[in-house]
Amino acid sequence: MLSFIDRIREDVRTAFAKDPAAKSTIEVLLTYPGLHAIWTYRIANALWKRDHRLAGRLLSHLARFLTGVEIHPGAEIGDRFFIDHGAGIVIGETAEIGDDAMLYQGVTLGGDSLEDKKRHPTLEDGATVGSNATVLGPITIGEGASVGAGSVVLESVPPNCTVVGNPAKLVGECQEDESIELGSGFPD
Repeated sequence: MLSFIDRIREDVRTAFAKDPAAKSTIEVLLTYPGLHAIWTYRIANALWKRDHRLAGRLLSHLARFLTGVEIHPGAEIGDRFFIDHGAGIVIGETAEIGDDAMLYQGVTLGGDSLEDKKRHPTLEDGATVGSNATVLGPITIGEGASVGAGSVVLESVPPNCTVVGNPAKLVGECQEDESIELGSGFPD
């Protein structure tokens, strides 16, 4: 298990791998609100899991105020998750996000029920969701799948496929798994 400092280092490496605008480590550390939101989420999530739910919610509320990114402390988020720009992101309580996933600004991973059950999406490893897309309900965005900007996704997306539109529809052929091994290729 990585220490908090090792996770920060990994997050900075991920920013360099996924954002060509990243120019220096100090710039990434100080000016990437998506990273600040993820770091705060990790603390809030630890509080949530230890049954300090109010403290976790208050911390996530403070992070939303400071970063424009709302991540419920009950959400489950994997390693090397990256939020590019971040403003307007909403990640619901029962959302699950795998390793190497990426969100752009304005994405909502929202619920479709008022019942206390799994009601938010699952993003599998390597999934990408474009700017201002809305993904609703307990659906799955498959491994390596992409959701186009502005799309509204109400049904699961198969692995290595791309969907666009409102409502989202598959475009083109789903790709064979030609991607690099998840988690590899990041500079040390």
